[in-house]
Amino acid sequence: MPVAVVTDSTAHLPEGFAERHGIRVVPCHVLIDGVAALDGVEVGPAALAEALRQRHIVTTSRPAPSAFASAFRAALADGADTVVSVHLSKRLSGTWESAVLAAQEVGPDRVRVVDSRTTAMGLGFAALHAANVASAGAGGEQVEAAAVAAAERSDTFFVVETLEYLRRGGRIGPAAALLGTALAVKPVLRVEEGEIRPLEKVRTMHRAVARLLDLAARSAGDEAIEVAVHHLASPERAAELATRLEEMLPRSQGCVVSELGAVVGAHTGPGVLGIVVQRPESVPVRR
Repeated sequence: MPVAVVTDSTAHLPEGFAERHGIRVVPCHVLIDGVAALDGVEVGPAALAEALRQRHIVTTSRPAPSAFASAFRAALADGADTVVSVHLSKRLSGTWESAVLAAQEVGPDRVRVVDSRTTAMGLGFAALHAANVASAGAGGEQVEAAAVAAAERSDTFFVVETLEYLRRGGRIGPAAALLGTALAVKPVLRVEEGEIRPLEKVRTMHRAVARLLDLAARSAGDEAIEVAVHHLASPERAAELATRLEEMLPRSQGCVVSELGAVVGAHTGPGVLGIVVQRPESVPVRR
């Protein structure tokens, strides 16, 4: 392909998707009690969930610019003319900044860096759509535009057992207003304009899941959407949620289930459930 697509590990693409679509994934870093490891390579969801349950100190950090520079150079050496690098919101992480620094080093005329203003499969769908356009022979400008447009057409909703993990990591943003009642409610949140923002508070996880389904249905409308379910250490609940989504959204192109990796999971905690709705290109962005 004339254009190579790169993303980071917070896209949480289901197993095999990156390889199938020729997407290069640069892992972020997770530190457990100060010991650094690569997200999705050296530390997976099970180890992360156990570390959090055991109350180990879990923090995260962005990839170094050198890691992105190596990925960009490898893609160019393999025959790509241009690289489009698509990353989680710069309001949530310094990952985008690292990629920009690497692009300046490798060659800004050959590397385009995209702030998806989202994360998880909101980012994952953007990378996949970019890769599909690239596989059709499109140039760098078109592939970049496809990534930006796909990210704008996604909605990400999730519920956490507690806001404590988001508070610890400083990723809570406007949702901080919910902290006073965090122990008494299950906060329903969304990623909007690159930030984590509160939608509402419900009393039980059962009601929170029902609300996630309502939000997904409203986002999808009658369109042939793509949809993903995320979780950490809740495979049964995630499978049930995916089944209910497919029943509610008969025009969906199927639901993929992906367990969150170390970086996003460290900030949401075990028990998190999320839904990402990706609307088709013909549907205007909803605000």
